[in-house]
Amino acid sequence: MARVAGIDIPDNKRVEVALCRIYGIGSVLALKVLDQAGVTGNPRVKDLPEQDLDRIREVVDKQYKVEGDLRRDVNINIRRLMDIGTYRGARHRHGLPVRGQRTRTNARTKRGERKTVAGRRRTVGKK
Repeated sequence: MARVAGIDIPDNKRVEVALCRIYGIGSVLALKVLDQAGVTGNPRVKDLPEQDLDRIREVVDKQYKVEGDLRRDVNINIRRLMDIGTYRGARHRHGLPVRGQRTRTNARTKRGERKTVAGRRRTVGKK
């Protein structure tokens, strides 16, 4: 397996897809990295010459914030929102959706398992 930005990228996948395993690199950014590194086509990682891998590593390390640095910056930004008392910070603190999604139904991923609450059932005949 080849290592880019401290992450082992799979050998049997195409380079464009394999780079997406790195936190902070999506499909669009992977294409930009390959263009900047001068990799033509979309070969598999195992078929890449070592010099192409070195150029990809150099582009990712020097031009983009990925993995640990990016995770740290995101956490610092969230912590800053909580410290200054913004609405978004309060939503983060309480584990609720931050970007305006509804919570009466759905939002299960953010809120966790269902907790049954007494008296929540609708009664027949009342609206």
